[in-house]
Formats: sequence, C-alpha cells, structure tokens
Amino acid sequence: MKKTVIALTALLAVLVLTAPTAPAAEAVPLKYDIYVRGAFNGWGTDDLLAYKGKGVYEADVLVSPGNHAFKIGSKDWSAEWVADPAASVRVDLERAYPLATQAGPEDYLFTRQTATFRFRVDVSNRARPVLSVTRLPAPAQAQVPDPHKDAAATRTLDFATWDGKQEYARFSSPDPAAPLRTYVHSTTMQLRDPGPQFASYQEDAALPRVRSGNLAFDALFALAVHEMRQDSVKEIRDGNYNGNAPIPCDCFETGEKWHYVWTRDLSYAAELGLAMLDPQRVRNSLEFKLSGWRDGVTRAAHVAGTADGLQIVQDTGSGGSWPVSTDRVTWAFAAEETLNNLAPAERPAFAARALQALSNTIENDRLAAFDQVAGLYTGEESFLDWRDQSYAAWIPGDLASMASSAALSTNVAHYKALTLAAQLAREQGDPARAERYGDWAAALKRSINTRLWLPDEGMYSSLTAAHFDGAPLHKFDWLGQALAIVTGVADGERARSILARYPHGPMGAPVIWPQQQGMPVYHNRAMWPFVTAYGLRAAALGRHAGVADAAYDALIRGAALNLSNMENLEWLSGQPVLLDEAHPELIGPVINSRRQLWSVGGYIGMVVRNVFGVSATAGGIRLQPFVTTRLRAGMIGADGVATLRNLRLRGHAIDVTLHLPADTGNNHAAGAYAVERILLNGQPAGADIRWDQLHAENTIEIRFGKAAADAQPVRRVQADPYREDPAVFGPHEPVVKSVTRDAAGHPVLTIGGPGEAAGVTYNVYRDGKPVAHGLAAGAWTDRAAPANACYAVEAQFGASANRSHHSQPRCIGTVVDIAATDARVAASVALAGPNARFAETHLANWGKPDDHFAVRDVRVPQDGEYAVQVRYHNGANQVNLGISGGVKWLTVKDGAGAIVAQGVVQLPHARIDKANTPTVFSTPLAAKLDARASYRIEMSDFFNMSYLQSNSTFSAAGGVEGPSNRFDIYGVRLLRVR
Repeated sequence: MKKTVIALTALLAVLVLTAPTAPAAEAVPLKYDIYVRGAFNGWGTDDLLAYKGKGVYEADVLVSPGNHAFKIGSKDWSAEWVADPAASVRVDLERAYPLATQAGPEDYLFTRQTATFRFRVDVSNRARPVLSVTRLPAPAQAQVPDPHKDAAATRTLDFATWDGKQEYARFSSPDPAAPLRTYVHSTTMQLRDPGPQFASYQEDAALPRVRSGNLAFDALFALAVHEMRQDSVKEIRDGNYNGNAPIPCDCFETGEKWHYVWTRDLSYAAELGLAMLDPQRVRNSLEFKLSGWRDGVTRAAHVAGTADGLQIVQDTGSGGSWPVSTDRVTWAFAAEETLNNLAPAERPAFAARALQALSNTIENDRLAAFDQVAGLYTGEESFLDWRDQSYAAWIPGDLASMASSAALSTNVAHYKALTLAAQLAREQGDPARAERYGDWAAALKRSINTRLWLPDEGMYSSLTAAHFDGAPLHKFDWLGQALAIVTGVADGERARSILARYPHGPMGAPVIWPQQQGMPVYHNRAMWPFVTAYGLRAAALGRHAGVADAAYDALIRGAALNLSNMENLEWLSGQPVLLDEAHPELIGPVINSRRQLWSVGGYIGMVVRNVFGVSATAGGIRLQPFVTTRLRAGMIGADGVATLRNLRLRGHAIDVTLHLPADTGNNHAAGAYAVERILLNGQPAGADIRWDQLHAENTIEIRFGKAAADAQPVRRVQADPYREDPAVFGPHEPVVKSVTRDAAGHPVLTIGGPGEAAGVTYNVYRDGKPVAHGLAAGAWTDRAAPANACYAVEAQFGASANRSHHSQPRCIGTVVDIAATDARVAASVALAGPNARFAETHLANWGKPDDHFAVRDVRVPQDGEYAVQVRYHNGANQVNLGISGGVKWLTVKDGAGAIVAQGVVQLPHARIDKANTPTVFSTPLAAKLDARASYRIEMSDFFNMSYLQSNSTFSAAGGVEGPSNRFDIYGVRLLRVR
C-alpha cells in the first residue's frame, strides 16, 4: 500500500512538471459590472453578467411566462445598452443583436413557460456589444411532497375563474390551538414568479393576530403581517442612488423587487394600515422622504419657504419629476396617520418637522403648480405615472401639456396636505397660517366639486385636458373617486352616486375607466389592491355593502391565490399575468412584485380598520366596523365570533371581539350588520374612545344586530379579457387634421381618427366648452367662432358611450414667433448651430442658476390675452425618468419696467429622435397685452428636484454632477387666446 502511494506521488510530480503552463489571468474588459435588468427582477441588480473570458459575459436568469421588458445596464445606469435607441425590439432566441451603448426604450423577451434563459453579451468590440439569448434545458422535476401532510387543521377556499374553471387556495396549521400559529398555504394557480406553489409563515408575538373561526381568514391576516415584517429593513438601495450601495435606514422597502422608499407608495401604505402597527418605522421612512437644499444651492428670488428648503421629495418620473408630477403631497396622508399613532412623547418633534416640510411644499406648489383661474393644482395623476397607460397617445411627446392638466387624485392629496397643515399650525400656535391653509383647502374643495364633477356621469372626472382646452375629460379612476369620499371632498349624495356608478368587473374594480386600446396591462386593464382597499374604505363610509363585498372578495382572492399581496392583477381575469400569445405586446401586468408595500398595508387595513373597525385619531380610537353578510358567511365561523388580539396603539394593548348573529343560512343577501352595543373592559362605551380611557391591557366587545337589506346597486361590466371590447374600452383619441377658414372666415376643422372606426362619433370642444356632438369624421364648420379660439375633439363609442381622451388642441389665434437668433434676444450662452439631431440654431444648455435670457421690444398686433411660451428642447433624460425637468421663472414687463405677468413655466424632458429632433413648447404664462405697448420677456431660475440634498447621489443628470435645470432655447411664442 505504501509503495503504491509513493508511486502515485511520483507520477503526479511528473505530470505537474510536464503539464503546459497555465496562461496568465485574462483581464476583464469592462471596468464596471453589468446586469440584466428588467421587469422580471424589478429592474434591479440581482442578475449579474459574469465574465466568462474572450470578451463574453453571461447570466442565467429564471423567467416566468410573459413578455418581459429588459435592458443591459450597469449598477448606476451610467451604462445602458439597448438593441435600438429609437424603438423597442422583441428579442428572438439564438439571434445576435448588436447593442447601442446609449439610453433607449426597453427590449422584450417573450416566453410561454417558466424557463431559465442564458443572456450572453460579447464586448469584444466595446463600442458595439452583441447580445444573444438562449433557453437552457429544463431540469428534471422532483416529486413535491404534500405541504399539508402533517396538518392538524385545514381550510380550502375555492374561486371561480373568468373562463368557468376553479382555482383553490388551501391553508393548514400543525397546531391550530397554539397561541402563535404556523401556517402552510398552497395554491393551484400558476404563480407570477418562479417558485414553489406553497409558502409557510408564522404569527409574531409582538404584532396582532386574528381568530375568526376560519383558518383561511386568520392565515391571510398573518400573511400580511408577515410580509410587513419582510418589508421592514435596516437599509435600502436603488440602482439610481448611491451607486446602488446600501443606505442605512430603519424603513419600509417597497416590495420584493423594489428595495427603496418611494413617497407615494409609502404614504398610501402607511395611511391604509402600516402606521397603526409600526408608526416609528413609518416616521423614519417619511423623514427619509424629506430634504433641504443641497450644498452650494443659492435659493432663487421667487422660491418660497424657509432658508433650509426642507420639503417633501417628488420621486423621479415623468418629464423630470416635479412639478410635472405633484403628488408628493400624498406624504400628508401618512404623516397624519403617523401623528395619530405615535407615542405622545414623540409626537411634538415630528409634528413640528411635518408642519415645516408641509408648509414649504405647499407654498412652492402654489407657485409652480396652481391654476389660479381653475382653482386647481396641476400635475400628473397620482400613482398613474406611466403616461402612455392613462393619457392621450400624443401626451408623451408634449409633457408640458400633461404638466398643465389637473388630476382629481392629486388635487385631493393637496386638499389633505392643506387640511393637515392648517391643523398643525393651529396646534403650534400659528393662527395666521392655519387660516391661510384652511381657506385654501375650502376653496380647493369647492373647485374640485365645481370643475371636476360630471353630472351626466355621476362621478368626478379623473383629469382635465391640457392648456388651450382644459375641459374635464370623461375619464375616471377608482383611487381619485375613493379619496374624494374618504377625505370628505365628496358629500353624501356625490359619494352615493360614485359608489353606484363606478364600474366593477367580475373580479373587482379597475383602477381606470374606460380602458385604453393598444396598451399592455399595468395601470391600464388592472386592479391594484391598495386602490381596492381605498375603494373598500369609501364603501364602508357610504354604507354600500355591494361595493364593499367586491373589495373584500378581490383582496382576499388576490392574496390567497398568489401566496402574497401582489402589486397588481389583470382586472377581468384576476390573473397576476395574462398571457396573450396572439398579442404579446399586450401581456401584463408588465411588472409585478410580491409583498408590495401598499398592497400589504391595504390588506392589514382591510382587517383592522374595516372588519374590526379600529382606527386611531388624535384624541383616541374610533370604532366603525363594516361587516357584510357575505363576508360573515364566507370568512367568519358559524358562531359569529371573531377576535383581533394584541393590537398595540400608543402603548395600549387591545383585544377586539366581534359578536355577530348566528349563521342562518341566508347571509349571502347583500347587507351589513348594524352595531348595537360596544363594551370597553366590560363597561358600555361609544364609538369614540379617548386615549385616557384605555388601560395598559384592554378588551373591546362589539355586538351587532340583524343585517339591514341593502338594495344599493353595483355597476357590473363584463368582457373577454383578450378582446378590446367597446363595452370596457374607450376609442382611440382622434386628430384635428387641419384647421382652415372658409370664404366667410369661419374655422373649418377636418376631423379624423385611427381607422375612423365604425360606431364612433366625434364631439368638438372650443376653448374647453362642448360646441358640437355626434359628428362623423370629416369637415365641420364653426359658424359661431370668435376671432381667436382653440379646438379639441373627442371620440365616442355609440353603444357604450365610452369616450376617448381629447385630441391635441389646434388654435386659430394670432401668433407672434421670436426665434433665438432674433436680434432682440439676449442670453448668457452663445448660439449653437444645427447638428445631426437639431436642425435649427439655438441657445444650447441654457439654465444655470445665474444664466439670463431676455427678449426686448416685444409687440403684439392686437390687444388681448396671450399665452407666452418658450420653444425649447430638454434632453437631460428620458421622458419617463429623472429629476431634471426645466423649472424657471418667466416675467413679462412693460416699457416702464412694471411687471405685467410672472410665474413658473415648466420645460419637461422631451423625446430625442435619431435625426432632426422636434422642439416643443413650455407650459404657458398668461398675460394681458396691449398692441400699443412694448414688452420685455425675461427668464430666470427657480428650482427642481435636483436642487435637493436627497438627490445628490442620483446617477443621472441632476445628481452626482450637480443640479441640472438646463435645456436648449429656440425662441418664444405669444399666442392670442382671447
């Protein structure tokens, strides 16, 4: 044996000595990491392309069925590679795609089945990397044991599908009598993301739990609480910030695929339910979304607020963020709920900081995003921030028009910010500020009800058309309607009308109505659980059992069948991804995430706030349970007893027990139970209980009487989810092909639409007022037109009466154009000549804080009201990204130097074409001008989100290299509108 070992050792030595020398380690060609980033991984950095040698990088990515958008990108997006910078490309397997090393629209990978794909990027030619994608063979499937095999108790929920089948969710517990249960939860439905068809989770001794006599209902609440814990993190990160390095923060991250804190996601999640369970973490997260000026920023003369600039952050987004988007004020929803739940010792400091941030935000929003004529705040719809999904098709090419429209949801959020600021100012001994914000809130409420309520629809319009139109559109969204009810903007009659009129599909309410053709599922054609949760709250306030039941069903079904509280679902089928093989470009939801924070908050709020009826107020707790007969029959045991245990509010432990009438077998009739009696620690109590009435440990019993029959209607609609049915879709918006004048001088509009579909008629608006209805495509003459007017047209389906967005307005007023090359123009930057992309001479990269721009000796041919606009191009980032939208102060002065008009104008990001990129116009400044006078137009600095310290680590324009509020100027235009 020993000799054998010696011989083998000698042989190995010879082999080592005679083996060829290993080559030196090959240098890695790229100095940074690159990743496959797409809808399948939340656009994150989970899928690193590893270097394999000879210029090749590879990553194997497990991808679920769908049509998935993706790009090749670095951690901070400084490198971004796409197949075509001008258009999305559907990537076929085994085919080579040279990549452009510049920003552009995402590419797509389609798969019918869950599979592992190898992404291969060859950077041998670093100027032109080459991408190819192959499918790897599927591994042999192991036998999966029954996850419920050792259960002591089980419960199954069954759900009918849209196509007449059944799906099942099963729940079990090995020890149902344990004080803290463990649950196993399985589903028959194909999950959105790869993984097992079952999950296990446990109850937490520090958090509330439910005992309802229904194991499934108890488990689903435990799931939501468990997912809240999963979203509770010590650090956050995002590829656009801090080089994707972790940022310490005891915060809530946004979901499994989103590891950052976003203002609106956090705020709605917190207000729905999270602030009751973890107010300190919510406070930390809210503080993270506040920022003052970054070092070196000098505040421009017209900017309002305190010297430090502390305000709410508007996250990156459309046109370069604020004030194209202005729903940062949703922060107020969460702040109010947090203040109600914080321990008394912690409340004053946060209240003072909240008032300062709210006040600075309110004052600057008033300057940058308030329409004094309409009395409404402008800006993108709240959360519906994929403009193609919920705006007219022409809007992404003219984001100034989105910036000047007014949205219901955003205006209700401004109302909440104003009312909370007024309340905090009163508390903090500032009656003048309290009166100011209180008056603004009251006026805003009147304007919402005057300008956005559509009596013929019995609902609020979701948004107005843009400048030069301004009409409220026949477009609707469930979040806006629900928030109007929840905040009290809608009175009782309007609330009842909304609840009866907003349409519901078989699985629940869509977030927008009607749907938009040619768009994949995301905001369009989708249900979002957090929006459903607000709809439930509105239904409970309006005592509408039918709408509440639809919400309860949707929230329970979504969590049960998906093993998680998902981001969104297709609205007609309830699917986490609707695989439309005939139209892969329409597959969606385009992106989806488990344990999405606001979905988690919505489910927790459904149970705590709606079923058990508990909410916190500044003075105590309020008890307003809304238990329907349908919910009681399906989710509460036969004895009608359900308990919420260990709810902890401001240091008080509370157990709430509901005592419902016995199950009589006919509880499926629509209706809700009336509260007969409330006992606090055995003593009679009212619906409002003061904090000082609560002990360290408390029991609350709520006894109900018989259910009252509820005959209130629910508007139900139905359609095949694979068809663009006029019953649930709106028409494409039309175009005004031309505006001419006839021999008598009357304007003649030529109206057309995509395909000019059968069953579609057209309505004409002049200056935002309807002037013609039910027209056919073709020419229409306005025989009552004034000398100056702007026209827009909408399409309408005959059978369903669903309407389109409005066309881009066409105006016939007098126009004064002054080019940047005009001798009257003076600027601090030199003219730049035409180039490959820009065909005209222009003032390039104007807009540093000390830059100046002026146009002297401006004259108009007629007296009247003019819209003054800057013709520009802003290519600092893509139209859907960034923090570098242009935000400047424009002034018109007369010959004596007196100010005739002044205010903020917006110059958002604009599209860049391969050649001859078109210019666009800023938002307009209204000015009343005299033909006998001479005027001077001046433009100076204001600010955008890149001026805030929180964006100092942002990877793109306006971030690490300093603030960016710059664009190219081509001239100014004065359009006579009246």
